[in-house]
Amino acid sequence: MTTLPQVLVDPSSPAPLHRQVYESIRRSVLDGTLAPGTRLPATRELAASLGVARNTVMLAFEQLIAEGYLEGRVGAGTFVTHSLPDDLLLASRTSAVTPRGGRDENLSARGRLLADTGRLNRREPTRERAFRIGLPDPDAFPFSEWSRILGRVSRKPELALLGYGESAGYRQLRDEIAAYLGAARAVQCDASRVIIVSGSQQAIDLVARVLLDPGDAAWIEEPGYPGARAALAASGARMVPVPVDREGIVVDAGIERAPDARVAFVTPSHQFPLGLTMSLGRRAALLDWAHRAGAWVIEDDFDSEYRYAGRPLASLQGLDGYGRVIYVGTFSKVMFPSLRIGYMVVPPELVDAFISARAIVDRGSPSIEQAALAQFMAEGHLARHIRRMRSLYARRRELLVDAARRRLGGLVEVDAPETGMHVVGWLPDGWDDERAALAAQREGLVVSPLSNYYLGEPPRPGLLLGYAACDERTIETGMIALAKALSTLGVQASR
Repeated sequence: MTTLPQVLVDPSSPAPLHRQVYESIRRSVLDGTLAPGTRLPATRELAASLGVARNTVMLAFEQLIAEGYLEGRVGAGTFVTHSLPDDLLLASRTSAVTPRGGRDENLSARGRLLADTGRLNRREPTRERAFRIGLPDPDAFPFSEWSRILGRVSRKPELALLGYGESAGYRQLRDEIAAYLGAARAVQCDASRVIIVSGSQQAIDLVARVLLDPGDAAWIEEPGYPGARAALAASGARMVPVPVDREGIVVDAGIERAPDARVAFVTPSHQFPLGLTMSLGRRAALLDWAHRAGAWVIEDDFDSEYRYAGRPLASLQGLDGYGRVIYVGTFSKVMFPSLRIGYMVVPPELVDAFISARAIVDRGSPSIEQAALAQFMAEGHLARHIRRMRSLYARRRELLVDAARRRLGGLVEVDAPETGMHVVGWLPDGWDDERAALAAQREGLVVSPLSNYYLGEPPRPGLLLGYAACDERTIETGMIALAKALSTLGVQASR
């Protein structure tokens, strides 16, 4: 029996711990480090040696057994299978003989982090399965109006649209965005401070490039958005997870852990993934700290348009009297993700630096789509679409909560804030939400385990359930399938 010294886990990595254990063992099997027939340590023993929960190792073992790398023998333990094809093993050994010893070892530390994050963020092309988070309903989008405008712009584009364009983005679109943000989100800006980017992820990456040096501390919400965590960590910044409670990020805890942090990443209008809204007191405390510390606050306002009780809340940036907030938004949630147009609003003294960084990264976003979007907004189509979606998603949220109550009673406690595009389904204490997500996947569902959004151990297990892209039938049938998956899991957990 081997002690598996080659299994390494990195709690600061955005990759889930069970996935890190799985990848390490799988690599060792394929490159021959773990020979066929090798007996592995018991899950409890391996978990203790790695400093992780036993369920983390069990989940990795289950996946390896399902894929044929390991086999379990009743009363004997878990072994490397004897039935791996010779050509697979040979190909793996051959590919492993590289100048630096392996695929991941050929990468820089930043490259390995980016590769791990890429594996986390891969998406299937279809959206047929419930309950994928973060997707708007494409069937409800006014493609007739969008196609008409896009066709008009494309048929005879002005010459400026065929060149590289402004690195900051198409001026008319920046004008429209500034007007929209001022009216809808109380953002303080004009077009000169708006920079068009290829989605909010690029905006966060630009902040990391422009404002962070290796070793700088960065506050991130715990739990929080893994994409932001990865973008900031890839710059060499030191991640400082700051807990979130019912009022939002706990500023005092952040000050205690890293008073001199360079940036703080927050989602104040709709905390991701819990759905909370940052209180006015916390907003004031965060801005006061940023002012005193000379720090920058990244406000990710990813889906605040979807608030179902009253008007959308004013932005954190609109309260900022010190000029410390960098506001980030995207059209992915209000239109469709493949548009790949987002925006950031930066303080005046940072504008030139960010435009230069934007030019270095990829010169700019496609001009024709920007021009079409500017006209789409100017003609009022975007505002009307958002109003329709706010009503539609509110109904779907109610349908999901009702279906969960009827189908999942006793299994899941649904927390459904009156904002956003998903809810949190809390599982019973002691359950493993990653295993629950795998069970749901086997029933044809896509749910996200809440533990994936924590750097540390989550206080409660839970699942994120998206509803925006699910019609009534999909919600109902999805809940039936989820109830089946969790009921089976519940029987296993009670043994």
